[in-house]
Amino acid sequence: MIAILKTNFKRPNPVVKSDLEQIKEVLLNYIEGTANGEPERLRKAFHPNFNLYTVTNDTLWIRSGEQYITNIKVGQKTSRIGNITSIDIENDAAIAKADIIVPNYRRFTDYFLLLKYEGNWKIVHKSYSWKELPKTEKS
Repeated sequence: MIAILKTNFKRPNPVVKSDLEQIKEVLLNYIEGTANGEPERLRKAFHPNFNLYTVTNDTLWIRSGEQYITNIKVGQKTSRIGNITSIDIENDAAIAKADIIVPNYRRFTDYFLLLKYEGNWKIVHKSYSWKELPKTEKS
């Protein structure tokens, strides 16, 4: 005979992250995914229809997120240093800004539009600007 014991054991509630924490996590997936050669982290951060926008020589340049992700080689680390400088959240929409430095090359300023849908935050748009750094400047 097998005895079955009934218990009132309840699993603890998983820790629910705030919207701010979730957005920071998404942005770090972008920053660290590009710096460390982790394209799958970028896929987690970006909406599938995500695009990047910048102006070069007074011309609007649009690149698909998929094209951007395919340029990230698995395991290929870069010297990029990223820093989230601001996040503004209103309900299910947010705007964020990050500074990305590639030493001896460029300083990028990235602006992100993020939306929360199906319970998750995703980057749906990135506009950016950049300036050349002197070859000896580290930050």
